[in-house]
Amino acid sequence: MSMIRCCFEPVEMPEFLDSFVKKCTEGCCCGCCSALRPRYKRLVDNIFPVNPEDGLVKSNMEKLTFYSLRSPEKLDRIGEYLYQRASKDINRKRYKFVEIAMEAMDLLLMACHAQILNLFVESFLRMVQKLMEDVNPTLQIMATNSFVRFANIEEDTPSYHRRYDFFISKFSSMCYGNNDDLELRDSIRMAGIKGLQGVIRKTVSDDLVENIWEKQHMEKIVPSLLYNMQSSSGSKIVDQEATPSTPPVLAEAVLRELVSRASFGHIRAVLKPLLMHLDNHKLWVPNRFAIDTFRIVMISIQPQYSYTVVETLMSHLDQNLASSPKTRTSLAVVLSKIIAIAAGESVGPSALDIINNLLTHLKTSVSTQHESTPEETQYQEALINALGEFANHHPDYQKIEIMLFIMNTVPDPSKKNKGDQLLQNILLKSLLKVGTQYRTVSFEKAFPVSFLQPLLKMARASSVAIRVIVMQIFQQLLDRHQNQHLLNMISVTNYPTLTVEQASRSDILFTHKHGSNILQAILDGMSQENHMEVLKSSYNTAGLMVVEMACSETVQEFLLFVLSVQQVAVAEVELSPKHRCNLHSIAISILILIGRCTGIGPLVEYAEKVIQSRTEDAPYLLPPLLDNEKPAPSTLNTNQPHLMIDKLAVAECLQQAGLEHNRVQTGTPYSLNQTDMSAHRHSWVDTSAPRNSIVDANYDAESVSSSPGVQKRSLPVDFNFESMKRVLAEPTEANKREAREKQAAIGRTFRETAFEDLVRRTEPQHDVLQNKLNEIFNSLSAERQINCGNQLMTAAGATVVDGANSKMNQQRPIYENNFPELFFY
Repeated sequence: MSMIRCCFEPVEMPEFLDSFVKKCTEGCCCGCCSALRPRYKRLVDNIFPVNPEDGLVKSNMEKLTFYSLRSPEKLDRIGEYLYQRASKDINRKRYKFVEIAMEAMDLLLMACHAQILNLFVESFLRMVQKLMEDVNPTLQIMATNSFVRFANIEEDTPSYHRRYDFFISKFSSMCYGNNDDLELRDSIRMAGIKGLQGVIRKTVSDDLVENIWEKQHMEKIVPSLLYNMQSSSGSKIVDQEATPSTPPVLAEAVLRELVSRASFGHIRAVLKPLLMHLDNHKLWVPNRFAIDTFRIVMISIQPQYSYTVVETLMSHLDQNLASSPKTRTSLAVVLSKIIAIAAGESVGPSALDIINNLLTHLKTSVSTQHESTPEETQYQEALINALGEFANHHPDYQKIEIMLFIMNTVPDPSKKNKGDQLLQNILLKSLLKVGTQYRTVSFEKAFPVSFLQPLLKMARASSVAIRVIVMQIFQQLLDRHQNQHLLNMISVTNYPTLTVEQASRSDILFTHKHGSNILQAILDGMSQENHMEVLKSSYNTAGLMVVEMACSETVQEFLLFVLSVQQVAVAEVELSPKHRCNLHSIAISILILIGRCTGIGPLVEYAEKVIQSRTEDAPYLLPPLLDNEKPAPSTLNTNQPHLMIDKLAVAECLQQAGLEHNRVQTGTPYSLNQTDMSAHRHSWVDTSAPRNSIVDANYDAESVSSSPGVQKRSLPVDFNFESMKRVLAEPTEANKREAREKQAAIGRTFRETAFEDLVRRTEPQHDVLQNKLNEIFNSLSAERQINCGNQLMTAAGATVVDGANSKMNQQRPIYENNFPELFFY
């Protein structure tokens, strides 16, 4: 039975009248039957005004809100009823009433508590979907704004059955709005971007709801954002507190938020649609938009995941190896622009992995390059720049490891085919790029032996370009005081702005160990041919070594190098006249540079005297160098002593200055084509031999027995009692020589003596030893017999002893048996 209430008191109504009353109340147009409706429907009806232009009835809306809060179980029915009314109004094109219904939905949504929100959300989302399905853009924008407000509400309990597929698709389509009215078009696009932002915020933080990172969703969201960002003239820094006012700025803000919320497993889901969009729309050439986009990604991503972006971009470059060189160059440029951001988070294997990938791309480019083209060269330079940018953001110790890693990938200089030489050139350029980012403090750390040896081999390569690059690498690592640009000009005049500091103990030790090998490589390189770039770069490298390492203890090494350059210019018959003149110019320039850097007055005076003589009689033996355009001198006055650098005169200058001069006076200059890195021909330091650090130990390496000098030297920091005891404990040269002679005699004996004599010599002479052993064993057996006899009874003991003695007489002890001759050798 139901209750009927009109203008009278409640009266019970038969059940068969229920359907009749329902039809009457629903179809009543006079309002006399509205009292028969449920209360929530009456409250909902009361919020709608008679004239839709008047808007929502605020007082009645407050009543509806109060009722929904007191009776939360009615929320789902209120939402359903509002949805039904809005659907009817949409079908009847009564959009004002639809707006009122949507406003009521929003107010109820904001007033509901989080724990009862699920009762109302389903009707709310159906309402939003209904409005967005309409073609009216005003309803779409209004529904989007309502959804955004809903997305900002935090729910206590997730809804497992709620899906957002429709909203993602619809919001993405709104991002591509192309209405003729520009203002309306921007409004639709803004609404679509805001809707996507709302979906991201609603789903990305809850693993129990729909996974927004799935491929079908990201392929809609990311391109929609990029499409709106394309219309911007350039990347803008978005103020997080300001409200974005244009679609490009808002799209950039949403992309930043999306990337910042991505975890390690989800970042690739964002990057793949991004790369696909750039490929499909051919946005790599020009690459300004691609650079801006990836910068946004790198700045927004969590720092520990930045390496993933570089790795994904490299993989995409692998997939585009068959594309045009311009596209690959643009990809490499983008990589070089962002790789520095990832460098700070890449350590150890990840750093070397990036370096290895870049080198692999370089090798692939060289191997597939049939002929040199500008586009391919630009691609290689872009990869090299990326390598340099990546190395620049690493500490110095990692830069050394990177340079060593690159050096180990350079083909051997003995391979002289075109492909290998091109690869050597490219890889050494990469090494030079990394070297320019390194700041040298200690030469010992900058030039480890495993790095220096292959580098010196490359300094003797047949290719001019390779030798020049190697010299440039040395210059970058040797120049600690920015003197390289000054020494680019070969001159005998003073360099007024040259910065010179006293060489440290570690620099001196490095010079003694490896200085001769570096100078020998420089001499070999400049002696091969008369090429201006090679000669200038060789002088620059040698000059930097003089500025950084020359002192009273190392000056003889550099003077021997000067004498060697002059000796090559005089003695080598295959050199052209211009080449000889240039070598003489380099020798005198380095000589006077040595005198000025070390402050040896007599040496400077002697060098100036030689320069004056050459200026008067042979100006072609002085800088500037003679290039191919200048005529060669008809005759060379190299047989006149006053024009040449005299070894005895140089030694006398050192003697006048109170310095050691034996090596210069009696030593042998460098010779060409020395490639044995293990032999320190001109170095007096041998790490395996004892060093006399109390007196000057400079001597000629070919005359090991020469007397040491008398100039006192200060003890090194690490020279203590333990090191002195260790030096004294080492064998002397005489003992070593005697041991070597004994070893040689033994080897000669075994090679030349007959086999029977060897067997006879190696037979064990064990007669004396065997006799001694027999005595010991006999005494032991006698003691054992006495002990056993004392323990036996008198009557039975005699019988047992007699039996034991008779048995021992029959069996010989095993220790008395000798080995047969078969086992002698």
